[in-house]
Amino acid sequence: MENNFGVPPGANPPGGAGVNAKEAVSIPAILLLVSSALTFLYYLVSLALPANQEALEQVLNNPQLEQFRGAFEFMYSGTGRFVSSLPVLAVNALTFFGALKMKNLQSHGLATAGAIAAIIPCCGPCLCLGIPLGIWALVVLSKPEVKASFT
Repeated sequence: MENNFGVPPGANPPGGAGVNAKEAVSIPAILLLVSSALTFLYYLVSLALPANQEALEQVLNNPQLEQFRGAFEFMYSGTGRFVSSLPVLAVNALTFFGALKMKNLQSHGLATAGAIAAIIPCCGPCLCLGIPLGIWALVVLSKPEVKASFT
């Protein structure tokens, strides 16, 4: 017979101190893993593809932008694209490995660093999608029962 008037004796209430830490970190960790991996792969593929020469020609032929000609040429070069992609690749790598550690309950410090890295706007996973995911991960990681479960 089901007890409709409360929690069965000996059971922990949902959302209380008895929440399994592995279940608590699972969803935010998986979402951070997927979003950071997709963003990392997107930037790697964009580095492998050739630059948009038509857009570069439009900018270079615009007389109002003559003073920025060198900067635009650098941005569209392979080196410029690599240098501008490095921060995004580094942030998403940190987010991915932090989320992996969070999922396995291994390194609380690295998991927290990965969640903080996800909050960085325009560099985090899927640009600004990482902000709510990172905040959610930080909230889960700050719970005492989750902290106690890390090795």
